[in-house]
Amino acid sequence: MIQMPCIVKETSAGLERLSIADTMLQQRKIWCIGEITRESAVSLILQLHHLEHEDSAAPITMYINSPGGSVPDGLAVLDTMHAMKAPITTVCVAEAASMGALLFVSGQERLMLPNACLMLHDPLTLGISGSALDVERKTKKLMKTREIIANILADATGNTPEEILAKTSVDCYFDAKEALEFGLADRIVHEI
Repeated sequence: MIQMPCIVKETSAGLERLSIADTMLQQRKIWCIGEITRESAVSLILQLHHLEHEDSAAPITMYINSPGGSVPDGLAVLDTMHAMKAPITTVCVAEAASMGALLFVSGQERLMLPNACLMLHDPLTLGISGSALDVERKTKKLMKTREIIANILADATGNTPEEILAKTSVDCYFDAKEALEFGLADRIVHEI
């Protein structure tokens, strides 16, 4: 778990200790840092819903530095992002890999810092075992997930699903300039 730094602020009630994450949430900025798990996805979804409830027209910024993680949990965050009325800007601050990259490309505006990078690949499995029918069923599910991800990336980049599948058949790294050229990012920024 990442230890979030705190700030001390003087209020009418005296000195108050606030986490920087809480302060940034008040500024409509949220962080997707580390592996995408059920817990981190729930946290992101709750923050998004909270900000949507506060003001459905005000922009939200999501900063991403993630190696990826759970596909179902990441897709739940992605679906929430797409269901929001508030515009969401995503910012890749270091590396957005796998599901982290998929969340990044789902922003309405996608910004990358100059030395940030993206990594995309086919969905992974940690070994498939069981009866032949179990293996067949799991393989079909994995191939369906592959198709879903390719379609999401195709919609986000303007490339065809076939181009996406060819590109992501192996780990594929994009620096900021390459991400821009492939349609994964909208701008490279030097200030955030």
